[in-house]
Amino acid sequence: MRTRVILALFWVFVLELLPGSSQSPPDRQQQVEAHTHKAAEYLKQNKPDLAIPEFGAILALDPTNADAHGNLGAVLFFQGAYADAIPQLRAAVKSRPTLWKTRALLGIAEKRTGDIEAARRDLEKAFPNLQEEKIRTDTGMELIEVYSVQGELDKAAATIATLRRLSPTDPAILYSAYRLYTDLADDSLLTLSVVDPKSARMHQAMAHELAKRGSTAEAIDNYRAALKLDPQLPGLHFELAEMLSTLGTVEGGKEAESEYKAAIESNPLDAQSECRLGDIAFRGNDLKTASERYSKALELQPNDPEANIGLAKVLMSLDQPQKAEALLKHALQLDPTSAVAHFRLSTIYRTSGRTAEAKQELEEYQKYNKMKEQLRELYHDLHRNQPVNENDSPM
Repeated sequence: MRTRVILALFWVFVLELLPGSSQSPPDRQQQVEAHTHKAAEYLKQNKPDLAIPEFGAILALDPTNADAHGNLGAVLFFQGAYADAIPQLRAAVKSRPTLWKTRALLGIAEKRTGDIEAARRDLEKAFPNLQEEKIRTDTGMELIEVYSVQGELDKAAATIATLRRLSPTDPAILYSAYRLYTDLADDSLLTLSVVDPKSARMHQAMAHELAKRGSTAEAIDNYRAALKLDPQLPGLHFELAEMLSTLGTVEGGKEAESEYKAAIESNPLDAQSECRLGDIAFRGNDLKTASERYSKALELQPNDPEANIGLAKVLMSLDQPQKAEALLKHALQLDPTSAVAHFRLSTIYRTSGRTAEAKQELEEYQKYNKMKEQLRELYHDLHRNQPVNENDSPM
């Protein structure tokens, strides 16, 4: 299906090539133009079988005609005759190396026939030079498959990153990214288990995997084992605290708070831990400490939506709605999907008599809250256990 999309766009390219580029004598050139016109008409009528002889006639008159080679190669490619298409496409790009769409098609044909090295060369040359979004996307997807087959996951990852910037919501790209990053994670974990199976990093990696599978207790055990081996390992205290916070017990909460504080001692620039400690203080109605923690988090990361929302909650509790409103609006600029920010803003509008705005924000809250609930159910079905962020609660 992807090939057909590429070719559908490719016809736009080949039919726009201007006749008359050949160096044939005048009479011969008139014949070339006549055959070109017929071929174009047949293609427009979706009759590629009739176009093939016309391109053949052009090449009989002018064997160096790059347009005819390219068009004939494209028709053969479309019919699935990849081996027959390749010589024609190669002749076209040899005569005119900057025919990037033709080179992309050549690379795909080479890939289809098992010539992976040639496919890689041509796809690599074509990919950065293609301008049309769809053709570049499809060419990039083919190149990713080549890199993956050759075990060069780092290059595949760089290509998928380019495609995600180009088409950030394309489901095919997102799925390919998911598969690729999963393969990268598995490969890295396997390598780590071989080179340093008893290291702190290995325990940390295992904790991540266990957490994803919902094995919270085992994940916590591995985080603790990692800390025994290397108490200063960056991010480790925070990650353990996040897992402990999912337990929902008094003991777990106290230990989580201790680990967040340890994380800050290890890294004074840890805005996330500051924010989490602000959450804990806010839930305990310690507004002074909560304000200090959230303010520190904002000082470290002014564009952190959670810190903006956290401080806004404190300000609302202190009856300072105008300051809170500014922070919530900033949070929504950073993350328009934040259900809690919409809910809090709705509350401010309602108490200040701005009924229409309050209704709109409440509708936004309900929409995004429903989406997040659906995601929670999906992750539950996939046996994932992700740390709970207290800012997901409008309270």
